[in-house]
Amino acid sequence: MAVRPPAATGTWEPSKRSKILIGIGVSLIVIIAVGKLVSSALVNYWWYDQTGFSQVFWTSVRSRALLFGIFGVVGLLIIVGNALLAYRLRPAFRPMTAEQQNLDHYRKLLEPRAKFATIAASIVTLIAVGYAAQTQWQSYLLWTNSTPFGAKDPQFGMDISFYTFELPFYRFILSFLFWTVAIAMIAAAVIHYLYGGIRINTPGQRFSDGARTHLTILLGIFVLLKAAAYWFDRYDLLFSNTGKNFSGASAADVNAMLPAKTILSIVAIICAIAFFGNIILKNFALPAMSMALLVLASIAIGVAYPAIYDRVVVLPNANVKEADYIERAMQATRTAYQIGPDNLSYEEYPASSTATAEEIRNDTGTIPNIRLLDPNVISEVIQQTQQVRNIYSFPDKLDVDRYTIDGQTQDYVVAVRELDPGNFTETQSNWINSHTVYTHGYGLIAAPANQVGSDGQPVYVNSGFDDGLIPVDQPRIYFGELQSDYSIVGTPEGAPDKEFDRPAGEGDDEGELKYTYTGDGGVPVDNFFRKAVFAAYYGETNFILNSGVGENSKIIYDRTPRERVQKAAPFLTVDGDPYPAVIDGEIKWIVDAYTTSDMYPYSAQRSLGEVATDATTGAGTVAQADETVNYIRNSVKATVDAYDGTVELYAYDESDPVLKTWMKAYPGLIQPKSEISDELASHLRYPEDIFKVQRALVAEYHVTNPQAFYSADGFWKPATDPENSGADQPAYYVRSQLPGEDTASFKLTGALTAQQKANLTGYLSASSDPQNYGQLTVLQMPQSSNIYGPAQVQGQFKSDTTIKTDIRLLSDGGSRVIYGNLLTIPIAGGLLYVEPLYVQGTNEASYPRLQKVLLNFGTKIAYANTINEGLNQLFGEGAADTSQDPPPVDDGTTDGSATPPPSGNGSSSSAQQQLADANSDLQAAINEYNEAAAAADYAAMGAAQQKIVDAANAVNEATAAVQSEAGGAPASSSEAPPTD
Repeated sequence: MAVRPPAATGTWEPSKRSKILIGIGVSLIVIIAVGKLVSSALVNYWWYDQTGFSQVFWTSVRSRALLFGIFGVVGLLIIVGNALLAYRLRPAFRPMTAEQQNLDHYRKLLEPRAKFATIAASIVTLIAVGYAAQTQWQSYLLWTNSTPFGAKDPQFGMDISFYTFELPFYRFILSFLFWTVAIAMIAAAVIHYLYGGIRINTPGQRFSDGARTHLTILLGIFVLLKAAAYWFDRYDLLFSNTGKNFSGASAADVNAMLPAKTILSIVAIICAIAFFGNIILKNFALPAMSMALLVLASIAIGVAYPAIYDRVVVLPNANVKEADYIERAMQATRTAYQIGPDNLSYEEYPASSTATAEEIRNDTGTIPNIRLLDPNVISEVIQQTQQVRNIYSFPDKLDVDRYTIDGQTQDYVVAVRELDPGNFTETQSNWINSHTVYTHGYGLIAAPANQVGSDGQPVYVNSGFDDGLIPVDQPRIYFGELQSDYSIVGTPEGAPDKEFDRPAGEGDDEGELKYTYTGDGGVPVDNFFRKAVFAAYYGETNFILNSGVGENSKIIYDRTPRERVQKAAPFLTVDGDPYPAVIDGEIKWIVDAYTTSDMYPYSAQRSLGEVATDATTGAGTVAQADETVNYIRNSVKATVDAYDGTVELYAYDESDPVLKTWMKAYPGLIQPKSEISDELASHLRYPEDIFKVQRALVAEYHVTNPQAFYSADGFWKPATDPENSGADQPAYYVRSQLPGEDTASFKLTGALTAQQKANLTGYLSASSDPQNYGQLTVLQMPQSSNIYGPAQVQGQFKSDTTIKTDIRLLSDGGSRVIYGNLLTIPIAGGLLYVEPLYVQGTNEASYPRLQKVLLNFGTKIAYANTINEGLNQLFGEGAADTSQDPPPVDDGTTDGSATPPPSGNGSSSSAQQQLADANSDLQAAINEYNEAAAAADYAAMGAAQQKIVDAANAVNEATAAVQSEAGGAPASSSEAPPTD
């Protein structure tokens, strides 16, 4: 009878079944991981193929693959090659010492597996090094397509392109060689030690000849690379931040650090020669002394000497010593940010506090265009009155654009009614509804920015479901800011339409019209393979199981305008605020895009995410990434069709060397500026993010004297937001006529104040009109007087007795008082501040209504129902024509706009009449309270206060009634447009 030998202790051998299960588990993990990678790549490629940007995909793939292959193979040869060389140089005989006997155990384990270990190490090295290298594909494209700037740096006389396009890639190559040689040295040293080439605890010779020669050569190469690094460090000095208040090489950098880097480079070369000499001398004493010399030199020459020079020579007379270098920084910064004389003009502005009624009356360029609607506040108004169904929504911040209607150009607040999955009810939230039924929004909403109706609401010229005064041929919104999820559109031929389109119309609140998408957008998902790929990508089996995904189906994804432009041109930085515009009857999103760099010598470095953030960033706009830049251009204008998602890219600044370089890398990707139609050009705006960056730089670089700049004497800052002291005031789009302009123009504006005070010091504007697009103007306020800034004016408003009393009474009645945007408007040699005041009732369905307008000119304050009334208060009767103000009761027309009021019918409703009466009662009660307060009649004050509360409640009830009527307006407006 055979006896089974006892099992070995301390080991575990899995059973056959366990091995099978482990193999299956590992295989499943690999299949899932590979499937996810493949599906992601295919989904990405199909998007590029469908949008016509496949060259972007393939250029990226080719560049990545090239870098992966070249650097991966070079890294493999250096690291694994040196490891194999160390193995080949192993000594034939090793002394029988305790150290070597211990190492014999590891050698015996390694020898049978040497071939496998070599292959595994080669694969790991190739993948690791190649993967790290392929991340530099954009630097590689800039290097290979470098375009000269035609300007040279003031220190070395190199073209700016060397720093912007070439130096980063050279730095990468140097860093790559550093790491691979360092790892090769470590790998070689380990193998030499393992096979006896290095003997640490053995008496006598500690290095074999082969090991000493091998490691000496690697150390010499490493030190040579250090010499090259010191040499390139000289160029990096032009991006130093050691100077006070400025970027670039300072006096200490140029006069101490620059020669030190040159000397250290020479010392490193000498040390490398000493290392190579060890091959012949066979003694580590000379290399050791050379290394000690390099370390001491780097400390003494590279650290101590520049520090001593800066402390002893520069700092005692820094304002004089740094003057030339500050001048360099000032010039470079103004060029890099386009705030120099070619783009920016300064004008002295009197900011006087006197103006006559005649001067105001004769201002036909600015005053008629003063904006009353705050795009941040009225988003809630439009949400309540124009949402129609819960599935729709509007951004938190609406947009301002201009349109010409009946020959008159003026500003409009615009928005599109977008699909918003976040608003779906629990019963609506299922896969079929979310991805196949509710697929798109519908309609453009537009209202003149300088008008309100008698009830304090916007006056809509387009309500989205009617034809409107701004004709829209295709009102459906498949691509928008709120549509971040995918939709599956298209139905099998002959099948009924399945997409919800819009409410059916008048008298049928529950009815709805259906639609099937017919546009070119979307990727076909009409066969099993594609369904399986998308099912794997999204982790959703309904792609395969749902019968509605058929032969004509397409999937729409990556739907927001910003991500589509960013994906089509990955080298661009996209502005945070796309806006919709009607171009030749089609709704298109206009997206601004920037070329940026952080490698412009001497230019000021700024965090884009920090300087482009203001009080409204994140509420309807997207914050920029926290990347450092010192060069920016608004080089590209892009459009995204709201119906089919088509992306068009136009080179707007064709002189930009960075854009030229990218256009070489992607030929044909960006269309020339000449392809921009006149209609599109008329809607282009100067973008906010670059304006905010320039505003922050102008606040400092308006100073022209280097010594004053060094001491920060006269620095400004962007005005603080009056309602948010921790943030900058947003930039505002306005139509105005500045001094010297023949007509009013559409521009982006921002106020600047003193560094440590709230006084206004400058007013920056950027023109958006085609004839002078991008021209910046700074109105400089007199330094001899203190001009009120926005925060100070807001303080005046809030401390005014009449205003303060009214607001307190409104608040006591339960209403919410909302201060709108405070606009700074230069007129008649002075500064007019205008701020709309909104009141929102307590009813949960209530929304803000424009109640009053606050105005300030010099030390005068006006508190009025309309701007015209306020102007007459400030400048005397006759300053403005109040006959143009909205009537106290809506009669069914809206300032000649020929569009029905929000209620949707042709005459004023009883609810509107009730609201007008309640408003009149409220104002009468407030006036009664003010009169009683002036007379110190406390009994009368108490009675009036009760009347205010009663009137405020009546206003809330009437507002709710008006809103109830307005909610059904779109469905009962003009004849529904055709479904196709």
